[in-house]
Amino acid sequence: MGWPYKTVLMLGCTAGLGVAMADRMIENGSFVIAVGRRQDRLDEFAARHGSDLVATSRFDISDLDAIKTWAEGIIKVHPSLDCVVLNAGIQRKLNFTQPEEIDLDLVRKEIDTNYTSYISLLAAFLPHLQARAPAPSAILAVSSGLALVPLPRCANYCGTKAALHALMWSLRAQLGADEGSRHIRVVEIVPPAVQTELHELQPDMVAAGQAKIGITIDEFIRDCWAGLEAGDEEILVGPLKANFANLEDGKRAVFRNFLDGMAAGKLPK
Repeated sequence: MGWPYKTVLMLGCTAGLGVAMADRMIENGSFVIAVGRRQDRLDEFAARHGSDLVATSRFDISDLDAIKTWAEGIIKVHPSLDCVVLNAGIQRKLNFTQPEEIDLDLVRKEIDTNYTSYISLLAAFLPHLQARAPAPSAILAVSSGLALVPLPRCANYCGTKAALHALMWSLRAQLGADEGSRHIRVVEIVPPAVQTELHELQPDMVAAGQAKIGITIDEFIRDCWAGLEAGDEEILVGPLKANFANLEDGKRAVFRNFLDGMAAGKLPK
């Protein structure tokens, strides 16, 4: 299949996985609209590639009320947009043995950044992508291996990623069943722990000597890009492929059976 998308909106393009994916997309012919909260990082990325290959937009996707207007502005300036990558995310610990220390504002911020904002972004960009039919378009979302098996330390983060995993399956099924939307590919990238600042910014992980856990960025992009070029709809990265591929295949078979049963007007057995 290769990589056919020419104008990519990359959320979370200030560090880690977002920058790595954007670099590879540019190498393969894409113009990237880099989005993030830190202007200095966006400026660094744009300076490295040049204005012919990169545009930047400083935006905080947890500002849910601003998403629709911001998205309209992106589409107006970049009408060739054909791929949206939902990559931004935060991770924090949540310890129910010390309930008095739970910060509900931070819990809401994590949910809004990792999940609720994605629904708002989909609602904002899908009409544009639908209008591009029959030209190929794509929605990519980065979830986590913790969507498949949770880690108690960061229970809320795991919950948001599990919700995103379910959302992507449902979105793919809905768009695939709609004549005006089936040109839009829905791809979920499922990484294990990767050596990024997601861990480095968490004091408890630094204190525990776990700031550098996981596979390298190079290992991530190797598996991620191979899956994107192959046209995979769910890309299990690194050790996740060996550990969960059969499990996910079985779940997809049950899901298809469920969809077929509902289409026939009966619950599947």
